[in-house]
Amino acid sequence: MELLKRVIDEVSRVIVGKRREIELILATMIAGGHVLLEGVPGVAKTLIAKAIASSMNLVFKRIQFTPDLLPSDIIGTYVYRNGEFVFQEGPIFADIVLVDEINRASPKTQSALLEAMQEKQVTVWGTTHRLSEVFTVIATMNPVEFEGVYPLSEAQVDRFMAKIVIGYPSIDEMVEILDRLKTIEEWPIKPVATRRDLVEARSRVWSIHVDRNVKYYIAAIVEETRKHPAVLLGASPRAAIAMAQIARALALIEGAGHVTPDHVKRAAWPSLLHRIILKPEARVSGVRVEDVIDEVLAKIPPP
Repeated sequence: MELLKRVIDEVSRVIVGKRREIELILATMIAGGHVLLEGVPGVAKTLIAKAIASSMNLVFKRIQFTPDLLPSDIIGTYVYRNGEFVFQEGPIFADIVLVDEINRASPKTQSALLEAMQEKQVTVWGTTHRLSEVFTVIATMNPVEFEGVYPLSEAQVDRFMAKIVIGYPSIDEMVEILDRLKTIEEWPIKPVATRRDLVEARSRVWSIHVDRNVKYYIAAIVEETRKHPAVLLGASPRAAIAMAQIARALALIEGAGHVTPDHVKRAAWPSLLHRIILKPEARVSGVRVEDVIDEVLAKIPPP
């Protein structure tokens, strides 16, 4: 869809050198999933989320997770006003919710957020409140913090459709950032799409054909992650679903009517990166999940 390409182009006006990552985030949103962004501070994780929201004219809210944050601080609560109790919505009532440092909040608060992600609604005092039809959580996680954090369990991490790593820019990209600093600060992002366009894209993604041979290819990749000698826990069926849906969304962005093995390969990384657990001895030996994914993709021949 030309419209979706315009969104990527618009976001790239303030984000230098992260076009692939922007495309994967947008594809995950189109697929109806939530995104886990991993990267050290200062690599534009927050900026990317804000720019995507601005380019699609979506309601954007940010929550800074801290150890003292309560579930009611994000979901909302009832307050007494003018002689009656009325529901005061929390920041989770938005189209895109950026959760900064999700692993800094207590497990109770993390669970409240993850439940809302799964159900697309919250229940307070027995009353159910629906969230936005395009509700998307983009959560950030700092990989170098080990103190004062509450790591997400594997079941909770699995709720995220994709994990995308935001790395450091290259030297040339860093120079370009410095050259464009004034423009970035002025925030030139203009809406080039709407919420309705995102809803339509989510509907159209189901029309993208996935050949049966491509489905077997996806299943074989997932199965092979369980057989790898360095893996303690391989990918689940949810990983296969995520891979298929992100591949569909990537094909839609490109204007293709069907999913190709190349789309699957591009979708494999964000779908598998947070769903594979290595054996302790493999980690000690320096094996990375990224290495396992590369080996699996190299071993399984495309159809």
